[in-house]
Amino acid sequence: MTTKSALAKRNIQDYSHLEPLPDPPPREPDMWQRDVLNATAAALLAHYADRPDVLVCGDGYLRRRADESGGLVPDCAVAMEVSNPRAVIRRNGYVISEVGKAPDFVLEVASRSTGRRDYTVKREGYAGYGVQEYWRFDATGGRYHDAALAGDALVDGKYVPIEIVHEPDGRHWGYSAVLGLGLWWDNEALRFRDPETREYLPTVDEMRAMHLLAKERANAAEERADAETSARLAAEERLAEMEAELRRLRGE
Repeated sequence: MTTKSALAKRNIQDYSHLEPLPDPPPREPDMWQRDVLNATAAALLAHYADRPDVLVCGDGYLRRRADESGGLVPDCAVAMEVSNPRAVIRRNGYVISEVGKAPDFVLEVASRSTGRRDYTVKREGYAGYGVQEYWRFDATGGRYHDAALAGDALVDGKYVPIEIVHEPDGRHWGYSAVLGLGLWWDNEALRFRDPETREYLPTVDEMRAMHLLAKERANAAEERADAETSARLAAEERLAEMEAELRRLRGE
């Protein structure tokens, strides 16, 4: 169990008086790369919506210190037990000395221009930064990465491959101990699966559909409540009329 003192050591300062880190050089991601990253961010943000200490970010520099030049630029990074994730977002980058720890999880999505760098230079770099798990996803099935799906766990400062299971139907998956989720290469898509419920985290379209269904059900329930109220009022009005007629007939 993480103690309050341990969390206090990871508290980060208010960055409002500091200039944000510079933007990394612009790049043109492949269309599938952007789709995967958007879907990944949406799924993880929704999954950790009730965890204010979880940071999900990407496309900013990862540095040991703010005064360093350059740095690696993760496609997606996740850090647990961060006291103020919004401050990291406002900083426009992840500074390990300020946050007090490296990201726990980093994901790189393959592209034509950066694929080889992901499983060579970046793999060594993230190990040096102390990133606990480093995952790589290639929608093409391994054309630009060394594999369709690969993960590494940091052991004694070096990465050790995480077991990837190859299903007969062509899907591949591995388990992230950091996230507590399975990562699945499923028909060119990256999906996260809860091992307890055996259900995938919903996609943006699925979340939108669930929201619409919940709204429809709420509207239907409201309409039923309105109808029941109208029926009750009409019944009470009719009863009052009957009682008034009965009194008239009795000459009251």
